[in-house]
Amino acid sequence: MPKSRTLILDSKQISQKLMRMAHELHENNYTEKEIILVGVVGRGLEVAQRLHKLLIGIAEGDVLLHQIELNKDKPLGSEMKFSGDVKSLKGKSVILIDDVLNSGRTLIYAAKHLLDAEPKSLATATLVDRFHRRFPIRADYVGLTLSTNLKEHITVEMEKGKEAVYLE
Repeated sequence: MPKSRTLILDSKQISQKLMRMAHELHENNYTEKEIILVGVVGRGLEVAQRLHKLLIGIAEGDVLLHQIELNKDKPLGSEMKFSGDVKSLKGKSVILIDDVLNSGRTLIYAAKHLLDAEPKSLATATLVDRFHRRFPIRADYVGLTLSTNLKEHITVEMEKGKEAVYLE
């Protein structure tokens, strides 16, 4: 029996959510000379790239984009890869971005890695927040908060022209 898919957000709604998130990020960081976005490789990086493009259009200061790669199932089992020099984050405002916040495992391990650089501040942003925390982390900037059960799955598709969020 095939899985049933329910459309939660279409392309236009995703764009609206990301625009609102970009404005919130700007409002809370407008005094910063530099904002650093860090996308979790995969769809989190795609969300970060979209936010980066939007922020460049509205922020007065520099908006930099980096990526962090980790094994989402076993984050301590392999080395995390950061696209820049993690020491360059010292004293800077950093926003860690993923597509969906579910258990919190990915964000908390990525955040721990970034905190070692002693940023001025570290916030998190996700397109969808599911509220199934097993780790003590939350999203500071959220596109959509969705109450689901543990058997349901959220799929984010960010391919140009086919952007959508589905509940399966």
